Amino acid sequence: MQVLVVGANGQIGTHLVEQLKEEGNHTPIAFVRKQEQVDKFKEKGIEARLGNLESSVQDIKDQMDNIDAIVFAAGSGGSTGVDKTVMIDLDGAVKVMEAAEDMNIKRFIMISAFQADVRDNWNEDMKPYYAAKHYADKFLLNSDLNYTIVRPGMLENEPAIGKVALTRAMNEFTDPVTIPRKDVADLIAQSLDHERTYRQSFDVTTGDQSIKEALNQL
Repeated sequence: MQVLVVGANGQIGTHLVEQLKEEGNHTPIAFVRKQEQVDKFKEKGIEARLGNLESSVQDIKDQMDNIDAIVFAAGSGGSTGVDKTVMIDLDGAVKVMEAAEDMNIKRFIMISAFQADVRDNWNEDMKPYYAAKHYADKFLLNSDLNYTIVRPGMLENEPAIGKVALTRAMNEFTDPVTIPRKDVADLIAQSLDHERTYRQSFDVTTGDQSIKEALNQL
């Protein structure tokens, strides 16, 4: 599959693009917002397309030719305000979904946030971010897209562990609810054409099962 990674310059996005290229089972295409980011990926032999999530749906569609699947890994970042959170994490995500539907691209993987589906568990200091993720996820759940919504725990820049826990119930986790970004990227790569992940949503942290084993039990 030709996989458009939206937000490919972010940490998870970068790990994912590089893993897909190395494995060779799918062809990654980076969707980024700056020309220097396009140039960076091209230097690595990775196709990159220039786009802006604050532009129109049509502008986003113009970058979706010959795409079979989309991974939404974009985010406004911790240093921005509520306005950018709404425009990127919510409206930007929805515009990508609308564009995918218009282009008849069915496979869509969303990187969400841990427990974004449970309002009572939202971090008090990050409620606008969780609300954006919550409603972007709801739009995806109600779409015709073949979705997988991945809600990772606290992200760490640690070496990959390769062991995860997947669940929909908060009380099944034990602290700390963390996971290396590389493991999230690996899980997404394995989910792309894994039928057990189709139209599924789940939280994920470091756990005791291999990624393959965990996905097979969905």
